[in-house]
Amino acid sequence: MAEHIPVLVEAIADAFAGVRAGAVVVDGTCGFGGHSAAILEGNPGVRVIGIDRDLQAVERATERLEGYGGRAVVGHGRFGQWLEQLKRLGVEHAGGLLLDLGVSSFQLDTPERGFSFRNAGPVDMRMDPGGGPSTLEWLMGAPEDEIASVIWRYGEERYSRRIARQIKLAIEEDRLSTTLDLAEICRRAYPKGKHRIDPATRTFQALRIHINDELGELERALAGVPDGFDERGVVAVISFHSLEDRVVKNTFREWAGQGLGGILKPAPIIADESEREDNPRARSAKLRVFKWGESREDLGADKYRSKKHRRKP
Repeated sequence: MAEHIPVLVEAIADAFAGVRAGAVVVDGTCGFGGHSAAILEGNPGVRVIGIDRDLQAVERATERLEGYGGRAVVGHGRFGQWLEQLKRLGVEHAGGLLLDLGVSSFQLDTPERGFSFRNAGPVDMRMDPGGGPSTLEWLMGAPEDEIASVIWRYGEERYSRRIARQIKLAIEEDRLSTTLDLAEICRRAYPKGKHRIDPATRTFQALRIHINDELGELERALAGVPDGFDERGVVAVISFHSLEDRVVKNTFREWAGQGLGGILKPAPIIADESEREDNPRARSAKLRVFKWGESREDLGADKYRSKKHRRKP
């Protein structure tokens, strides 16, 4: 199995450094447990509950964190349901929530998972292979205009209609069975010389986001914070594209405007040059941190308010 290198580990450790002793931090996208381990190392009195949709990740994270004993628990589930999972374990409130969004390195580099257009594999793309239809199953049943809408909405792909038309044609002619088939369909739909990145990039991103309901999961996860947090805590989200980052940024601004806490920094935290060289995935990573229950005066969050909540001079 391909290895996964977590991004912005030091920044995550710093973000959760002030979490009170005895608090529970939820790692909603536990992966192989790298971020959870950093939080546990930096906070001897903190417990971590890890969640992941991928059973392979749950197994690897459990192995990695077993040395922390009862301070670490890892379970299978969706991060959008983190509050329900917390209550099933008898925990009423969290003192932290971490979300590392998008697809992991080991998922991308495992061809049979179907996330990459660079290797032959099934057109699957499910974070949880046992949950719901695969991408190919959905493409076979969805009408052309719905496919085009998904590719446009989640991939911001200008040639979404042309790609959707070619996908349906390939299905009718039994020419779509692998990820390489799908990638070639995307490339052929592009006018010559009209691309700077691989023409399959945005379509694969869009289909993955749709089949896993990734933005819906993010919105549900953030919506659980007001009921799931105690008086103080930390919400940290690592995103990898503008659609995710926009949801996080706007939510944090709304919370700050409602006086629920403060935004740690106005701009997202990004990887330094050294990390970007060592881990290519870190190049597009953006970390935003919200200090739940912290005073706006201490964090300077007043100036990060959304316009409708901003005080008039």
